[in-house]
Order: sequence, then C-alpha cells, then structure tokens
Amino acid sequence: MKNIRNFCVIAHIDHGKSTLSDRLLEYTKTISEREMQAQALDDMDLERERGITIKSHAIQMYYHHKDGQMYTFNMIDTPGHVDFSYEVSRSIAACEGALLLVDASQGIQAQTISNLYLAIEHDLEIIPVLNKVDMESAMIDEVSDQVIELIGCKKEEIILASGKTGIGIESLMEAIVDRIPAPKGNPEAPLQALIFDSMFNSFRGVIAYYRILNGTIRKGDKVRFFNTGKHYEADEIGILQMQQIPKDALSAGNVGYIITGIKESKEIKVGDTITHHDSPCSEAIHGFEEVKPMVFAGIYPIENEDFEDLRDSLEKLQLNDASLVFEPESSIALGFGFRCGFLGMLHLEIIQERLSREFDQEVITTVPNVSYFSYDHKGVKTLINTPNDLPDPTLFSKVEEPYIRAQVITKPEYIGSIMTLCMEKRGILTKQHYLTKG
Repeated sequence: MKNIRNFCVIAHIDHGKSTLSDRLLEYTKTISEREMQAQALDDMDLERERGITIKSHAIQMYYHHKDGQMYTFNMIDTPGHVDFSYEVSRSIAACEGALLLVDASQGIQAQTISNLYLAIEHDLEIIPVLNKVDMESAMIDEVSDQVIELIGCKKEEIILASGKTGIGIESLMEAIVDRIPAPKGNPEAPLQALIFDSMFNSFRGVIAYYRILNGTIRKGDKVRFFNTGKHYEADEIGILQMQQIPKDALSAGNVGYIITGIKESKEIKVGDTITHHDSPCSEAIHGFEEVKPMVFAGIYPIENEDFEDLRDSLEKLQLNDASLVFEPESSIALGFGFRCGFLGMLHLEIIQERLSREFDQEVITTVPNVSYFSYDHKGVKTLINTPNDLPDPTLFSKVEEPYIRAQVITKPEYIGSIMTLCMEKRGILTKQHYLTKG
C-alpha cells in the first residue's frame, strides 16, 4: 500500500488536463506509441469533436522511481466545465491528492478556484502545476504569484510543465511520489469500497468503478451493496488501464472495477458502498453529496410507442452520468415523456446528443425552465412544473420561485457589469470579498 498514489487532475476548462494526462501515459509507457492519440483518455466522439472532457476517466499507471521502487499511480482525469462539476466531486472523493493545473498564459480562472475548494474540503494534498510554460504568451512569474496567493504554497513547490512538449513531467512524477500521501486502510478489515462511477455494457451488464478504503475483494466473493441491500457474486474484478485488466484480488488503497452481471441499472447507485455479504462493514462510506439539478426540461420521444425505449436509454445513461435526474410526465401536445434535471445548458445539450448517438433516440426537448411551488388559501403546497399546472389565480394565495445562493468569482474590472446584471435579475448582493490584493 505504501507504493500506491491516488490522485486526480483538476483545472478550469481548456487548461490542458487531457494533454498533460497524455504525457503521463506516454512517460509511464501505459500506452504504446502506436496506440497514442491526442486526448487518449477521452473515449467519446463528442469529447474529441468539442475538445472537452465530459466524463472522468480513471487509469492505472506504473512508475519506476529513482529510489529503485515501483509505484502504482491511480489517476483520474476530470472535466473542467462547471456543468460536469459533479464528476469532479466524485473523483475527489476517491483520491488523496490533486494536481491543480493552471494555464500559464491565462492564469487562475473561476473553475480553478471552485475545484480547488472541493479538493480542500476533502483534505487532499494539492500539487500546483503551471501548464503551457513553453508558450510565448506564458506569464510564469505573474501566474505563480496568483497561485502562491491562492493556496499559500512556496514558489519552489510549483511545478512548471508543458503537456504539449513534455517539459517538467519527470519533476511532476517525483512530486506525486514525494508529496501525495499513500492511502490509509487495513487490508484485513471488513471490505469497504466506495463506488465513484459506473457504466453499462450491453454484453456484461453494469460495471461499477470503486476505490477500496478497507479490506480485500477477491474474484468470486459474495458482495453486498450497502444502501440497496442487494447481494451478488463478483464474477470479475480488475484494474482500469486503457482496457479493463482482470485480477484475482484487490486490497485497500486500490482503484478497480467489478462486474456482477447486474442488468438492472436501478440496482446500483454511485456513492454506495460495496462490502462482503457474510462479514459486512459496520457503516457505509460517507462519499460525496447528492446532485442538485439547476435546469429542467421535458424530453419526449417523437413516436409515443418509443416511451419505454427512452426510459431504458435514460436509465443506462444515468449510470454513466449520475448527475442526470428524471421522472415521468405527460403533456397534452407531446404525450408521455420525462422531466429531466440538468446541471446547466451544456449538460442538457450533451445528454440530448448522447441519446441520439449512443441509443438512437431522436427526442423532442421542451424549453428549459425551473419548478415553482404554489400555495392555496389553506396552505396546501403544489409543485408547478409547467404553466399549464398553475391553478386559477383566485385559487392560490402565493407562488414561490427557486433562488440560488451563487458565488461569482471574477476579475476586478468586471465587478460593475456583474453587479448591474444581478440587480436587473432581481439578485440580492450579500457580500463582496477580494481574493487578491490587486
């Protein structure tokens, strides 16, 4: 266990996480030169086309340190866009350290700070990395000062790197070994493994990805999912590389996958704990918080008879994207469909595109909106999803709309415009706080 390091890569969108991950894969020879391609871990066509990461990707690498020892790195490459921040929170729950990537030509941006706060909340060891230092527009000293001010590190702790040319990869590898703590846990204790992701394979059923905190899991073990209470046999367990590599046993500190032949997506929940059926652990792992959707829209099949197919597709997609929530609804004009909750407009667009590409589901999406509560004169509360649900004005005493408590991180020159925008949208400004001296 002392030679295992679990870490994730966090950054703002377009700061070069996937490119830096490519260099780490090359350096550790996890992927051969022949198989190497840009954004190697982004296996969705959509991710490649748009140049963004949508899904977190876990992969195991091996590194020969100069002390002569072999280290196992479990790395999770995370998305940078705010609409996929739930992926980041799940990845952070499975790690002891994080590489905080900052683009030397753009400096610290909003999602850098937001993801950093998530990592600090989970008490992760932060390794600051300045990426793209080979670019002419790189402001190395200026951005280093921003990083020092943000996380309070020393200048020599910041690693200068380039995902494009491979500068600084050796020092980054050494920093991962030296600075990120080895996982704690007892391989002899009752099994406790946190499910941080899952996916559906049409031949093998549901595949769950987990991080073992305590205990050991072996092929053929009878396992139980703590929150659903259901038990299964571990048909196959293994580690995650470019392909899934089967193993006979995995113990505390490791990251791996399990196939139990589950075909029903409802039977597995991201955030659940896997334990042994005969000698279960005493309590579930407290993982990450539940997702809270921000934007709601109706998704309806073009043909009414495709309703059940659409339900199956959404359930399978939910396995792969735990931040998607949906419930059945009906409309006079469109028939039966689902009211879905998303984390933002890009998330909605990506889900629509994935339904079409991965499941051949052509759908009609209604205009995104949010839900309201109406109260009648007796104080009875009703959920209002569409304008049609709103009762006659004489029958209700008040209507409540959702408010969010938002934290806006911006440069000083934009404060005036943002305050004006907030006022126009009936926002209430509670306090201002300057992160930097400038």
